[in-house]
Amino acid sequence: MNEKHTKHSLPGRVGRGKILGIIPARYASTRFPGKPLVDITGKVMIQRVYEQCVKCQSLDDVIIATDDERILNHIHDFGGKAVMTSPDHQSGTDRCAEVAANYPEYEVVINIQGDEPYIDPVQISKVAACFTTADTQIATLIKKITVADDLHNINSPKVIINKLGEAIYFSRTPIPYQRGQESEQWLQHFTYFKHIGIYGFRSEILQAVTRLPISSLEKAENLEQLRWIENGYRIKVAETELETQAVDTPEDLQRLPV
Repeated sequence: MNEKHTKHSLPGRVGRGKILGIIPARYASTRFPGKPLVDITGKVMIQRVYEQCVKCQSLDDVIIATDDERILNHIHDFGGKAVMTSPDHQSGTDRCAEVAANYPEYEVVINIQGDEPYIDPVQISKVAACFTTADTQIATLIKKITVADDLHNINSPKVIINKLGEAIYFSRTPIPYQRGQESEQWLQHFTYFKHIGIYGFRSEILQAVTRLPISSLEKAENLEQLRWIENGYRIKVAETELETQAVDTPEDLQRLPV
């Protein structure tokens, strides 16, 4: 079923529990310092992300979690909601957990990347809809890989899913390996999925996973979601046909739509 981009086509609020969208925004990015405040056709990036999120009908509220007063002040200037968090967090997930702990009235928390200025509200709603099932602990998005470059790109994690629609492993390398097939032919013989980096959590699950020590699989692949799987947590997946456009480096700005 195709996803639409109009507000009227967005999936509505999930049936039970309030949902909080949190956007982590760190100033000291290694590859792109000050990235949240970079100008994109007249608005800074974090403002564009925030404005896309507040369009999503599945979210009851949206808060930006930052570690820098420059970002905080700018968000308040354009009328957005933001809170200061510890500068010592190792991941956006940890930053979200600090904020979510102060909002116990929300049953579900969605961690939305702060470097995707044109994120479609439909994608957020797809994650939110996973929580209509009471036993969903964590949810994320996957997208079918159709281009060989994506399959072999180590910066684009791949996902293996089971028959229950849950992720059972993430890897930077193409999995599964196809014995007896040339690698350039793999897409013709198996359906591969890449990971789209937006996460939803039951609030209590978010607090639990951020207390876990770094795991061996996480160290090997440098993918924090492997820590959760290695500790027995289940990650529900929803498939999207929409592409995301993350800004990781200054050069990525040139590829954004004008």
